[in-house]
Amino acid sequence: MPTAGNSVLRLLPSIDELLRTPAMDALARQKGRAPVLDATREALQQLRTEIASGDVDQAQITARVDGLPLRVEQQLQRTIAHSLRPVINATGVILHTNLGRAPLSRAALEHLAEVSEGYSNLEFNLSTGERGKRDVHVNRLFAKLLNTAEREVSTIVVNNNAAAVLLALNSLAEDGEVLVSRGELVEIGGSFRIPDVMSKSGAVLREVGTTNRTRIGDYKAAISERTRLLLRVHRSNFQIVGFTEQPSLEELVALGRKHDIPVMEDLGSGEIFDLRSVGVRGEPMIADSLRAGVDVVTYSGDKLLGGPQAGIVSGNPALVAKVSGNPLFRALRVDKMFYAALEATLLAYLREDYDSIPALRMMRISEDALAQRAKQIAERLRASCPNLQVEVIESRSVLGGGAAPGSTLPTRVLGVKSEGLNADELCARLRRWETPIIARVEEERVLLDLRTVESARDEAIVLALESIWQ
Repeated sequence: MPTAGNSVLRLLPSIDELLRTPAMDALARQKGRAPVLDATREALQQLRTEIASGDVDQAQITARVDGLPLRVEQQLQRTIAHSLRPVINATGVILHTNLGRAPLSRAALEHLAEVSEGYSNLEFNLSTGERGKRDVHVNRLFAKLLNTAEREVSTIVVNNNAAAVLLALNSLAEDGEVLVSRGELVEIGGSFRIPDVMSKSGAVLREVGTTNRTRIGDYKAAISERTRLLLRVHRSNFQIVGFTEQPSLEELVALGRKHDIPVMEDLGSGEIFDLRSVGVRGEPMIADSLRAGVDVVTYSGDKLLGGPQAGIVSGNPALVAKVSGNPLFRALRVDKMFYAALEATLLAYLREDYDSIPALRMMRISEDALAQRAKQIAERLRASCPNLQVEVIESRSVLGGGAAPGSTLPTRVLGVKSEGLNADELCARLRRWETPIIARVEEERVLLDLRTVESARDEAIVLALESIWQ
């Protein structure tokens, strides 16, 4: 005897029958037959599972069969839609590592598209008609931005700063010792640690001093015939305060000169714009390190520089040439898109057009401007969403990305409470918005910091919060 489940299963169309319907045929032409076929199989299997559970009757199954094209389309949206998506960063963390760090400027995006949609002179010398070198496109700009009156500076680019450090150490100190203060053996984001990077580079770590106090004498006492490099590492994401001591760069450079040992500094964040103009102090500038006599500096492209992800090596032309001559350089190099975005970013620095670089523009927004925007949004939400409690609150934004740990910028945030949802639930609904909105939760309130939200996105925040209560 056939079971009730078997009789209901007979209501299900075959895959071929479904694909011949006008709606499914149109979907296959739009999305491709293979993805539609896979999604159809999955949708039918879900219906079979529901029938087997006995929780649906014949009328419900008939309705769901009629809705199969919509279910297949929804399945396709989940499986073949882009996973990497734009989001609205309302956290107040300007260089948010998990959200892609520095947003690119409009000029960088336009130049990137311009050189990527066709061919380019990436490694072609237009004057001679012969093969060229890709770093010339940015080296000339770094030369203008970083050169001091006392010395010439060369620059090369790899895919991130960890790669820059690895490549420089391998090129300048393989099989030799590198002297580093114990207080600088930091862990980079993603659990990458300086000692681990150094080990992979083939250089031998020689720790000097203590965690909180290292003197120039500690470096001097550790120098031997095996010493190849003196390394200074910028402390990212933390500070050592209180009973501390650290030799100046000038002292370290003088010691290196005396023993003919190069000095390298891993700056990490890569500051060209003087952050003191926005009230942030203590972050070393690239040019300052070079003026102090540091032979090689490494830093990131997508942090304080405000460009694409990159690891940048600048300094003494002979040493930089030695680094670029390493076979590893080819394995770690970047492509035309990175050079295009970086070139456009550096040109903005040369024009002193800092507001065209999104990360710098966010740092430079005044507290009054943020307060005005927050007030306007709060007034709209109070009028349209009576179930929301909205207030404008004084708060602090942070640079993020390991830059200037401990330094913050004054800001105004929207503090939102709901009568029907707790703060975590409201935050989750914002993340599920068409363009996800990433906020933070403090004291049972959802906080939205407008410093990291482009003003054109204010309307999206209003619409998202209004939609939650429709």
